[in-house]
Amino acid sequence: MNEDYKNDILTMREYLFNAVKASDQLLAVSEGAPMSTVSMQQTLERASAQFEDAVLELRKICERYCAGIGGYPKQRLTETAHPTGNVEILEGRWVRITLNTLLPHCRFYSPAWLSDTIRRMLDEYEHDHEPLPFFPKAVLVIEEACSIGGRHIFDQDNKGWKAVSNAIKGRLIPDDDQFSLSIALRSVFSNENRCRIYVGLEEETPEIIKFCQRRQQV
Repeated sequence: MNEDYKNDILTMREYLFNAVKASDQLLAVSEGAPMSTVSMQQTLERASAQFEDAVLELRKICERYCAGIGGYPKQRLTETAHPTGNVEILEGRWVRITLNTLLPHCRFYSPAWLSDTIRRMLDEYEHDHEPLPFFPKAVLVIEEACSIGGRHIFDQDNKGWKAVSNAIKGRLIPDDDQFSLSIALRSVFSNENRCRIYVGLEEETPEIIKFCQRRQQV
């Protein structure tokens, strides 16, 4: 095929090669090589991130080069099921993204798969419904609903919330810098094990928080 295809495959192979190198380091630890707890976590997250990059690159290759009308990404398994979650407009002005999972454990590397999943959910909403709003100065409220038994990560700084801001940058907000985006992280007791993400104008932060609290009381 063309040179672009070759370059795309080489990029994917580079990601995969780096991931295999990281997994070799982890294997060496299992065989007795010394590694601190922090270094092990970094290596685990690096391996995960690089495998994710390789998979996402391969997915993009499928979308670019698979033959057929509509292409690889246009073929849906079902029109009604939403195994990852859904996107909706609340109060006529806020965006809520519901994930049927909790935020992943992520201390050193932002999970690329989560950013990619959210972007695709936004694409699907706009394809099926209408353009999503854009907030020049926004607030991002991330609310996890879970039980103690359903969650093994409790420190907010060890959760992969940065993947969310990365996903909405350029789509719902201009940037995720401190002057463009304010962030609030909430947790509520529930057996749902879901994550609800709210995006709205920063000036409406109190209304969004009150909305979350009212929904919690229902």
